[in-house]
Amino acid sequence: MVKIVWTTRALIDLQEIAEYISRDSFQYAVITLEKLIEASVFLESNPFIGRKVPEINDASIREIIIGSYRVIYKTVHKSQVNILTVHHSARLLKKSTIKRR
Repeated sequence: MVKIVWTTRALIDLQEIAEYISRDSFQYAVITLEKLIEASVFLESNPFIGRKVPEINDASIREIIIGSYRVIYKTVHKSQVNILTVHHSARLLKKSTIKRR
C-alpha cells in the first residue's frame, strides 16, 4: 500500500470547492468532497493509475479525473504519493499551480 499525503494546497482546494458548492447545495458539496477524497483509495493500491498531466512534462506528476475535477498528484517514490492540487477542469492549469515536492 502507498501512503497518501494531502498537501496544504490540496486541502485548501478541497475547502474552497466545498465552500463554493455549498452556496447552492450543502448536500452536493458533501457528495463532491466524498468523491474527491475517495480518489485516494485508488492511488493507495495503484499509484500509476492516472494519466500524465499534459501541461507538465514529468512522468511522476499524474492525474485522475473525478467529475469536473482533476486530482493532480506526484509519485514521490514507490511508497508515497502526494496529492498536489484539486483543480476544476474548466479552468486553465498553470505550471505554477503545481508545486513540485
